[in-house]
Amino acid sequence: MVLDNLGSSLRGTMDKLRGKSRLDEDDVQEIVKEIQRSLLQADVEVDLVMDLSSNIEERALNEEPPGGTSARDHILKIVYEEMVEVVGDSTEIPLEPQTIMLAGLQGSGKTTTAAKIAWWFSKKGLRPAVIQTDTFRPGSYQQAKQMAGNAEVQFYGDPDAEDPVKIARDGLEATEDADVHIVDTAGRHALETELIDEIEEIEREVNPDRNLLVLDAAIGQGAKEQAREFDDAIGIDGVTITKLDGTAKGGGALTAVNETDSSIAFLGTGETVQDIERFEPDGFISRLLGMGDLKQLSERVERAMAETGEEDDDWEPEDMLQGNFTLKDMQRQMDAMNKMGPLDQVMDMIPGMGGGMMDQLPDDAMDVTQDRMRNFEVIMDSMTDEELENPRSIGAKQVQRIARGSGTDEETVQELLQQHKMMDQTLNQFQGMGDGDMQRMMRKMQDGRKDGEGGMGGLGPFG
Repeated sequence: MVLDNLGSSLRGTMDKLRGKSRLDEDDVQEIVKEIQRSLLQADVEVDLVMDLSSNIEERALNEEPPGGTSARDHILKIVYEEMVEVVGDSTEIPLEPQTIMLAGLQGSGKTTTAAKIAWWFSKKGLRPAVIQTDTFRPGSYQQAKQMAGNAEVQFYGDPDAEDPVKIARDGLEATEDADVHIVDTAGRHALETELIDEIEEIEREVNPDRNLLVLDAAIGQGAKEQAREFDDAIGIDGVTITKLDGTAKGGGALTAVNETDSSIAFLGTGETVQDIERFEPDGFISRLLGMGDLKQLSERVERAMAETGEEDDDWEPEDMLQGNFTLKDMQRQMDAMNKMGPLDQVMDMIPGMGGGMMDQLPDDAMDVTQDRMRNFEVIMDSMTDEELENPRSIGAKQVQRIARGSGTDEETVQELLQQHKMMDQTLNQFQGMGDGDMQRMMRKMQDGRKDGEGGMGGLGPFG
């Protein structure tokens, strides 16, 4: 995740405060230095870093913690509030007919983002259309058409046309029945006069309701100049940060938000059209600091259930936390993981289970790739119900029979059993969470789903 190193380092620093009832100046200085170091390493602009750390230091030294609040929770609350202030509000994206134009340099992920945003609107009940105006980059038309197809949304482009303004005009006419028009524009390897002139002409033609700047999460200090140039040309109403599934630093994107006096609209978290989130500052910073984001988690759960189209009334997820993790549970979990996204992202949304908790697990504890999942499913189809319920009872002869029946080899069958064992051990780490804790977490998740509200919702350690 963007700025993930900041979250990890802050959690480590704050863990040293456990047991303290008050903060002294040395404690505050250590935390402030850690914040400065992490933000600068993440390519956040120096002035922005100094303002943030100064505010945190002043509040930590001068504010009295509420009665019964530990020093660690008090400083965590301050850091949380100041970080939310830095990233600002979420860009307003009303669920109504509108035209959105995307701007950004080549390679920032505009074409993929156009399809993702269109998919997001389609899941909200609107009819979106993607209009591809890029005549500069070879293959842009084919990529945009394929991505729009993956998103199952309307698409317009003209691979033979040379005038992007005419493509935009024709595209709006051809897709006039759509509720939301997403206009993808060309990029360049650098900010050029030709690029700026072109995007200004397209904007005059389509008259968008909002302009979104698309930034690669790996962008560094160059984000400031890029954001300023686009803002001066067309006005930037929000920023979409892409490629957050990698190891990108991400601080440049925060600098761009500050430079354009705008806010973040969407986060791109993966390669498929479904890997997009509306930016919620409270949940984003809460996840970053290891305090979870149950609203986003509940949305992913609901999405997975909708894609499955059915519920298994005989399956009780709580059983997995009581030492009853079977191969059938593993099969269900692999399917759910596939629909909900990478496990580390999902775990970050559960209070107390993100960040440091994932760092403590073996690297391959949840390594279930698409190919392995398919092989594992074929193998499990060759097992008896008894073997699926009691995988520890499977011996060498059974492994041989299962391998023959599934058309795989014994080594792959053993890999499946070993994967189950590691996942079982991983879940055992959560068994220390008492029934009351689990019930409270499930209630909060249900409340968050009912309320549909952002914010902490009392989920943080100081909630």
